[in-house]
Amino acid sequence: MKEVSSNGTKKGMNIHARRGLAYIVLVVITILCLFWFLLLFINTTRSHSELNQGFSIIPSKYLFSNIQKLVKMGERLPILRGLLNSLIVAGLSAVLSTYFSVMTAYAIHAYDFKLKKFMFTFILMIMMIPTQVTALGFLQLVSNMKLEDSFIPLIVPTIAAPVTFFYMKQYMESSLPLSLIEAARIDGSGEFRTFNSIVMPLMKPAIAVQAIFTFVSSWNNYFTPALILHEPKMRTVPILIAQLRSMDWSNLDTGVVYAMIGLSIFPVIIVYLFLSKHIVQGVAMGSVKG
Repeated sequence: MKEVSSNGTKKGMNIHARRGLAYIVLVVITILCLFWFLLLFINTTRSHSELNQGFSIIPSKYLFSNIQKLVKMGERLPILRGLLNSLIVAGLSAVLSTYFSVMTAYAIHAYDFKLKKFMFTFILMIMMIPTQVTALGFLQLVSNMKLEDSFIPLIVPTIAAPVTFFYMKQYMESSLPLSLIEAARIDGSGEFRTFNSIVMPLMKPAIAVQAIFTFVSSWNNYFTPALILHEPKMRTVPILIAQLRSMDWSNLDTGVVYAMIGLSIFPVIIVYLFLSKHIVQGVAMGSVKG
């Protein structure tokens, strides 16, 4: 009995040691990840002269001054309009990308047809092609269709998102049994009703994850909008930040630049906080099922 109790005590100590080590590693990683955001927000409170003096972790008093300077530059750089433009492009891209990616994954997961394996492989092949390779042809197509200075070329192509599709397909294989779909069909549910009422709610955690990734990717996208958007009122946040940083050195105010970068991060944080609860709910449901 003593040997059994001693072995149990050792196992308990090992579990507590591993758990403690895991917590320490997670805390260190969290600090490293959040430190750069903290440094960014500290720099938004500092003036141009203070920033030129070097690194500091002590906030200053120039936050509202930097924001006022940023707002006064509205005639040259339409900041508020740029935030609205980025919000429209990123929001619609996230919605369309996740919805149609789930629909495509559902079609390949739930239906049997001759070219099923070929289509899956073909989509994965497209995933390996960099955006820069097709940029010239895409720009020529946009120019021929008279769609320059329009959000359509930035939003519509996000419907075909191979990376999002692949994630949805993998998640669907583990969380969407075909027996559930067959039961819905036997009960007389139509295909669109089955998809919207049964499949989409089950895919909420995956949709939330990919919506965040798609929103952030579209929000931070500089390459494609810079090729298509030329009018100042149509430009997005990354283009405005690039313009702000490329100003004449005599007119450059790094405090204003940091204020602009800090302001551009808030919508991303809000979207993450709004969608993260669905991720947590999905993880909790998965643990209960397990």
